[in-house]
Amino acid sequence: MRDRHVQLLAAATALAAFVGAGALLPAITRTSDEAKLRYTDVSVEGAPPIVAVGAAVGALRGLVVDYLWIRLQQMRQDGHYYDAQRLADLITKLQPRFGEVWAFHGHNLAYNLSVMTSTPEERWRLVNAGIDLVRNKGIRYNPNDLILYKELAFWFAHKIDGVSDDAHLFYKRKFAQEWHLLLGPPPADREERVKWLESIAKSPDTYDELLAKNPDVKKLADELTERLKAFDPRVQFRPDKSFLMNEGQWMALRSNPGYARMLKLHDRMRQTNPAYAALDDVLSKPENRVPLAKLVAYLRKHVLLDDYDMDPALMARYTKEYGPFDWRHPQSHAFYWARRGSEIGAERYNNDDDIYRIMNDDSTAIQAMQALAHSGLMSVDPFSEDNPGRLQDTRWIRAIDAYFRTLYDKHYKTRGAGADRFVDFHINFMTQAIRELYRAGDQEGAQQILDELNKLYGQGGLIANNKYAVPLEDYVRQATLGEYEMVPDVARTDVYGALRRGFLEGYLLDRRKTLDEALKFSRDLIEYFRTSRFADFQTKMGDRRLADLVSGLERSVEFVLADIMTDSEIPLVDRLTIYNKLPEDQRAMVYDAAKERLSADYASSPMAQVLAFDKAYPEPPGIDAWRAKKAELERERQSREAARQQDGSERKR
Repeated sequence: MRDRHVQLLAAATALAAFVGAGALLPAITRTSDEAKLRYTDVSVEGAPPIVAVGAAVGALRGLVVDYLWIRLQQMRQDGHYYDAQRLADLITKLQPRFGEVWAFHGHNLAYNLSVMTSTPEERWRLVNAGIDLVRNKGIRYNPNDLILYKELAFWFAHKIDGVSDDAHLFYKRKFAQEWHLLLGPPPADREERVKWLESIAKSPDTYDELLAKNPDVKKLADELTERLKAFDPRVQFRPDKSFLMNEGQWMALRSNPGYARMLKLHDRMRQTNPAYAALDDVLSKPENRVPLAKLVAYLRKHVLLDDYDMDPALMARYTKEYGPFDWRHPQSHAFYWARRGSEIGAERYNNDDDIYRIMNDDSTAIQAMQALAHSGLMSVDPFSEDNPGRLQDTRWIRAIDAYFRTLYDKHYKTRGAGADRFVDFHINFMTQAIRELYRAGDQEGAQQILDELNKLYGQGGLIANNKYAVPLEDYVRQATLGEYEMVPDVARTDVYGALRRGFLEGYLLDRRKTLDEALKFSRDLIEYFRTSRFADFQTKMGDRRLADLVSGLERSVEFVLADIMTDSEIPLVDRLTIYNKLPEDQRAMVYDAAKERLSADYASSPMAQVLAFDKAYPEPPGIDAWRAKKAELERERQSREAARQQDGSERKR
């Protein structure tokens, strides 16, 4: 009887626990949905098959994953990266909602394993694999895990756009080529870029819907299908990424960029590639222009969503709200993932203990904007192995100023003086922007920024001061010349930077005013130091620092042009374009210094097939006179150096 009572009591307790659990389940489910702790809005909906396999392990699954994670950490410390890769893959299959393992797995591919390879192609494959793993799997399983967004943004900013990897130039080329074929060159105007992306985002959700709404697209698809079958029954038209990339290549060839025009690639492709000829026959018909645009917009939308986990509507919104993103630039993707992570994380990490995670994402985003200000104006030739052209885009100055104010308000009350983190960035960036705009001839833009700095940190600041309440020209002079007297080598850096920008923008973008201002800045600074009271100062060791500086500044045009001509990060065609636009005396300055490097680059370029090097890089008429002058300058330098050494020896005695 006693046993029966115990059994009844146990059964009643179990029943009460079951009922209580059922009553609590809706609240638990609702809370997990609000905190985005689940993969889908319904616990079992859309769960990947591997989750069911992991669930079969039962209660021991957590212990198994913990054990494997400990082993993974040990493998990482021991440098066993290939073994760690296999183990990380197993953990992500057992527990796909373990964000840190996805982050490690992707980092292991993109960083640890990639550097063990011997070719740029192998490295790029592994870097892409790491990015793809986190972007298309890790984030899909863990859509609100800020660690993954931060890591992904960092890889775009550091691994691809940074310079720490020996293959970084290869990464930049391949990345720009891929996104150029995928989306094409963006419209120049920011508002047009927004409309362009919005048109992609508004495309139909399904292919059947596209055909139903647009009979002309169905007609185009049928024509493509029949035309491709005509020469090979195995070849079929499929509305997928492969067709989109082929269309991108066709469109790029039709636009006839430099290398395609020189090598007559369009004609060659028609002669040697029947599929390309068929594609060209159909797509080049005038009546197919509009349906092709609709088809391409649809394909871009779904390739972005399915293959890159990127939302074109979000890309359009970010372009509208923050700045003129060029998606061929890695920093645009760094911003996208950092900002998306910050927005999603705001719903989960809205407490003081975790707010630093969002702050880190916000820092990555504004730093990406800064990088775009320095190199966001791009030119890409997808048929060249040249590096993409990357020039300064001053439109980002205003965009960064506006975003700083957003972040300042957002983090004003964050503990640890969170807003001050962005204030220091803002002051440094905008102060430099004043100098850059002034030297580029945009005095109005520079004055507007100076006035705003005065309101924020000068007369309108917490501690009122007159630092920014001065005429623009005086401010620029004080901000530069005072710094130059303290650290004269900064003058050399500024002159070289101004001239480099001047020559690149002046000759590649026809902004001659920028070049004229850079040359004037160089001349004025040389004169300043030449007449300085410190110009003849000589140290106890016999050094004459400012005299050496003036000598270097006087040859700054020569040095900068030589640097531009031999810089492999600048497309070869751009370097040759600049050279052939230079005045004769400047071509003479740089001809000998750059010839060997340019000749080697040219030999491996497709241009060598159609044009001799001496035609692309002709010897300037005044080269002999320049060589004689340079020899005389070298003799004078050696004479001064000998006199300096003798003077130094006498001082020591």
